Amino acid sequence: MIEENAIVTLLYTNSNDSSLSTTLNTVKVESEIKSSCSGCKQVDNCGTGQVAKAFPQKKLSLDLETSLPVKVGDTVVLGLSDKHLLLSAWQVYLWPILGLILASVLGQWFVEQQIFIHELLAILLGVFGSYVGFYLARHQQKRGKYCKLLIPRILRIKNSPINIVEIS
Repeated sequence: MIEENAIVTLLYTNSNDSSLSTTLNTVKVESEIKSSCSGCKQVDNCGTGQVAKAFPQKKLSLDLETSLPVKVGDTVVLGLSDKHLLLSAWQVYLWPILGLILASVLGQWFVEQQIFIHELLAILLGVFGSYVGFYLARHQQKRGKYCKLLIPRILRIKNSPINIVEIS
């Protein structure tokens, strides 16, 4: 499970169904998008790190449903299944590559069989195969089953530190 901290910025309360006793709250959470330079130990000695510090950090805002008792200002932990994320990445990266390779092999075979008179047509067939792979990956990602799996969930409310006044 991939986890990220976010802050609740807005809270909407709506009852899902009157027969159910659970109340789902729709909350708006905000999380900072971290660059790879912000986590590096050499950020003060690197020119790229200095450039990254000069630009403001972007924030990602999501509307999520939860049954947890959250309040505005709470820090919550969001979770995303790494299995579903890897499945999605596999589709997005490999379908276009497989389309390119298969169409290029077919195009080369057409050139060897003298069906295509020039290798430029085989290259264009390879580019077309890559586009078909991209289109197939996009179609797979837009299916409702995969979209629901890639929505992050609020796992828990992050505990705030307890102030210790006296130890006896």
